[in-house]
Amino acid sequence: MDESRHWFILALIAGTGWLVYQLAPVITPFVISAGLAFLGDPLVDRLEKLKFFKWQLSRTFAVVVVFVLISSVLVVVLLIFMPLLRDQVERLVEKAPALFEWFIGTALPWVQAKLGLTIVELDAESLREALKSYWREVSSAAMGVLGTVSRSGQAVLTWLMNLVLIPVVTFYLLRDWDKLVEGIRTLIPRHIEPTVSDLFGKIEDVLSAFIRGQLLVMIALGMIYASGLWLVGLDLALIIGMGAGLLSIVPYLGTFVGVVAAVVAAVFQFQDTFHTVMVLAVFVAGQSLESMVLTPKLVGDRIGLHPVAVIFAVLAGGQLFGFLGILLALPAAAALNVLVGYLHDQYRQSDLYGKEPLTPDTR
Repeated sequence: MDESRHWFILALIAGTGWLVYQLAPVITPFVISAGLAFLGDPLVDRLEKLKFFKWQLSRTFAVVVVFVLISSVLVVVLLIFMPLLRDQVERLVEKAPALFEWFIGTALPWVQAKLGLTIVELDAESLREALKSYWREVSSAAMGVLGTVSRSGQAVLTWLMNLVLIPVVTFYLLRDWDKLVEGIRTLIPRHIEPTVSDLFGKIEDVLSAFIRGQLLVMIALGMIYASGLWLVGLDLALIIGMGAGLLSIVPYLGTFVGVVAAVVAAVFQFQDTFHTVMVLAVFVAGQSLESMVLTPKLVGDRIGLHPVAVIFAVLAGGQLFGFLGILLALPAAAALNVLVGYLHDQYRQSDLYGKEPLTPDTR
């Protein structure tokens, strides 16, 4: 009986995975809506507890307020950030050939002379032609994809449906989030409900620490870097600053990549020491703010996901389920992180771990 039940559970898991894979395009907007509802639910709960004189805020009114707030943020990002990012990308494309020429003709020989390194002689012309050929292939492929999408009425219709569906589903999930969670809890068998509820509570803490904490730190750090580099006068301030902030999901990776990219861009653009020093000062100030203010205030002492686990989860999810897998990667990684910790504690308390060591046979 137990063996049959185990096989049934394995078949159910395999069937669910296959169904998710087949329905990925349909499920994706619902997953996005669930993520937005997860982010907004704590704020809705706080607003629901507020009172204006003797009037208690209803759940629906609190959802409307949060929904308008989230929508306003997204609209501001689309109207302000996206045009700036487009301009930065166009500027990068324009400067790429000159930057390449400077790197080959000036920077590389200078590094070789100063450090006394013997670098393999580069055929600049061959490398230049190879890069141009690769760029043409990438551009052709991108234009082909854009042309296909523009000619495909079904693709356009799908995007329009998602633009309408995501806000609607998010609204209803926000309104009924607590009821849905309670409904799921009541379906759990009573003899394991306390353990399962405790595990899900820990999973929510991990996700909260990462999504509501670490991601806010990354965005804030990116804005600090971008603003500082913009004040220095760097042309590619937005791309480098936001890129460094988002890469800070891995400790020191964002700072390292940002410093290298910003220093190269500053030397190429200004060709002096002052602006290079100012760029370094921007990253020193950003790291100081991150360690002393942002992380303690936004993340605190809550247990988050290990950066390596996050990277692997995102790559594995994307490989298995595409964009849907990327969306599901963090919840899956959080669940596995908590489950492994629970199994580790169970093992440490088991008789198998606590048995006395075997004594060698002295005969």
